[in-house]
Amino acid sequence: MSSLEFNKIVGAVLLAGIVAMATGFAADLLVRPKATEHATAGVPEQEAAVEEAAAPAEEAAAPAEEAPSIAALLAGADPAAGKDLAKRCASCHTFVKDGAKKVGPNLWDIVGAKPALVAEFAYSPAIAGLTEPWGYEQLDKFLASPKTYAPGTKMTFAGMKKAEDRAALIAYLRTLSDSPKPLP
Repeated sequence: MSSLEFNKIVGAVLLAGIVAMATGFAADLLVRPKATEHATAGVPEQEAAVEEAAAPAEEAAAPAEEAPSIAALLAGADPAAGKDLAKRCASCHTFVKDGAKKVGPNLWDIVGAKPALVAEFAYSPAIAGLTEPWGYEQLDKFLASPKTYAPGTKMTFAGMKKAEDRAALIAYLRTLSDSPKPLP
């Protein structure tokens, strides 16, 4: 191989490296990535472990603020707002007296009722195995995360994060009765 051909090959390799480097610099200028909070960003298992490890330190640093109880939230809850929130549930549940079952059971007079009360409905073993009536606390916990409250439930609803929304929905469900249960 002649030295001229060797020089061409080396020059081509160097040019390719310079073009790649220049492209990287241009990309950094055009797209500014967000700085990640943790070095493990994008790896869910490691993120969860880091958050769990950081949680006790954060709790110790800040005084623990206790979330208001469902009883306190129900006192100021708006059943009309709960009715609007119940529209999310209407694809699976009915809310009228003697209403038909859908994917889920009818929710008329649910507050204070025994779980798995509708005889014609095929409840999951997780719900059929519940023994406590649907009191205010139980409904709050269930609506927060059905899969946590009753592991194995067939209900696909992910839950309601805001306690105020849960209280409004429970206040609305309370009105769906011939004789609504007294507030706690």
